[in-house]
Amino acid sequence: MDAIEVILTRRSIRQYTPEPVPDAVITDLLRAAMSAPSAANQQPWEFVVITDRAIRDEIPRFHPYAAMLRQAPVAILICGNLKRETFKGYWVQDCSAATENLLLAAHAKGLGAVWVGIYPLEDRVARLQKLLGLPAHVIPLALVPIGYPAEHVPPADRYDASRVHHDRW
Repeated sequence: MDAIEVILTRRSIRQYTPEPVPDAVITDLLRAAMSAPSAANQQPWEFVVITDRAIRDEIPRFHPYAAMLRQAPVAILICGNLKRETFKGYWVQDCSAATENLLLAAHAKGLGAVWVGIYPLEDRVARLQKLLGLPAHVIPLALVPIGYPAEHVPPADRYDASRVHHDRW
């Protein structure tokens, strides 16, 4: 797939086969995530690869939209490390770009994935920090369950010309 096709056909996948995702593929996804742009090249991201079934089963107990973790063979938590910030507050944009890169790379590799929001909901942030032993300066932004898709979600054309403005509003 070329880049435009990957972007236009990527969908949120919430059902997975039990087939494990090879470590080399996970490394490719992380390499893509870390290739994201960041303010002043600060690269404030940290990643937690979650393969432990008990941990993945615990998260839906406090996150109402994370049930698919019980089925996914792996998940990646994207976090912002506040000690790596050059420009305060931009970690959210930087880590969001990394999350999108990860999602696109997963799709390009034939995997399914979905963005599960964590930040800015304080309870979700605190529960994940505690569950995974994250330091206080490492803030979880997004959790991405990943696996081989057990469902097909057709592409959707979301282009809306009425939302495009030229030169002025």
